[in-house]
Amino acid sequence: MTILLRPFRPASTPDYLAPREKETSMRSSLSILALTAAFALSLSAANAQSQQGQSPSASPPAAASPGSSADIPDQKLAATAAAVKGVTAVRQSYEEKLAAASTTDKKRIVDEAQQAMAKAVTDQGLSLEEYTKILQVAQNDPTVQNKIIERLK
Repeated sequence: MTILLRPFRPASTPDYLAPREKETSMRSSLSILALTAAFALSLSAANAQSQQGQSPSASPPAAASPGSSADIPDQKLAATAAAVKGVTAVRQSYEEKLAAASTTDKKRIVDEAQQAMAKAVTDQGLSLEEYTKILQVAQNDPTVQNKIIERLK
């Protein structure tokens, strides 16, 4: 028999704990961004591999690469935050499916998950390349990172 013990949490957080909880919340937001960026990079790599067989004229035009926070419009930052939420929800849903899946179904479920996450990005009006580039900028630019985190709240 296993008994799970949970730490006591008061109804309201004492003032001396508030900064620590805020820091924990920020870390979890940053880890979501990092996981999403890793996913986006894997999608970009998969997308690039699938496009290698196409002729150069058939490939979509490249998105303008954002270089700094001044180059990324607020609309794109809002779309990125919404996409992060969508990708996170899809990822969590498929993690549960993957955990319960048989070995033979796992590859199919992973493929479905990648397609669903890509759709979560494109439904926000972003290409996978734009999404990836914005998240890369956010990893290196605290201003962009904070703007996205604010929109995630």
